[in-house]
Amino acid sequence: MDLSLFRLPSKKEIEPFKIDHSLPKTIEEVEKRMLSHLLNVTLSKEIIMVCIGSDRSTGDCLGPLVGSQLKSISSSVPVYGTLEDPIHAVNLEDKLNMIHQQHPHSYIIAIDACLGQISSIGHIIIGQGPIKPGAGVKKKLPPVGHMHITGVVNVAGFMEIFVLQNTRLHLVINIANVISESLIRVIHQLKRSTPSYTSEILDHETQT
Repeated sequence: MDLSLFRLPSKKEIEPFKIDHSLPKTIEEVEKRMLSHLLNVTLSKEIIMVCIGSDRSTGDCLGPLVGSQLKSISSSVPVYGTLEDPIHAVNLEDKLNMIHQQHPHSYIIAIDACLGQISSIGHIIIGQGPIKPGAGVKKKLPPVGHMHITGVVNVAGFMEIFVLQNTRLHLVINIANVISESLIRVIHQLKRSTPSYTSEILDHETQT
C-alpha cells in the first residue's frame, strides 16, 4: 500500500468543485477530486452510493440513472437508488433508516440532480457534507451524505417542478454517463490503493 496516498486534502481540495460535464477532461478531473476526498476516509468505513431522484421526471432522474449504471457495472460498492428502485421524496426517510441499519459505519456519497443559474446548466458539482434533497422545489427532506455529487440539469427560480419535468433527457443522460464513469474509475482506484477496504467490501457481500 502506498501510504503517500493517504494525506490530508488541501483547502482547495475540500472546497466545492464545479466543472462542465462536456469538457474533454471532465471524467479525469472528477475522478481526481473524488479521490482527494475518499483516500482520506477511515479505512474501516464502508463507502455507500445513495442516488436520489425519481424516474417519473426527466430532470429528477439523474440519480436513478447513475445508480442503475453503477449497479450494472460494479458490485464492489453498495448502491441504493436505481430506475427500478428509486429513492425519492416519498420513501427517502425510510430508505435512509434502512441504509443506516444495514451499514451503520458507512461513508455515504449522495448523487442527485439540482437546479441552478443558466450559466451552470450542465455542470457537475462535488462537495463535502450532505445535500438537501428537494430544496430546489421547496420540499423539506432529511440531508443525505458525507459528500455529494450533483448535476445541474436546468435553471432555478421559477416553477421548479415544472422545469424539472420539462428538462431535456439527453442532457441528463450525458451528465449521468460522466458521473457514472468517474465513480467507476474511483472505485477501481480505491480497490487498488486500499486492499483492506476491498477485503471488507467482499466480506460484506458474502454476508449479505
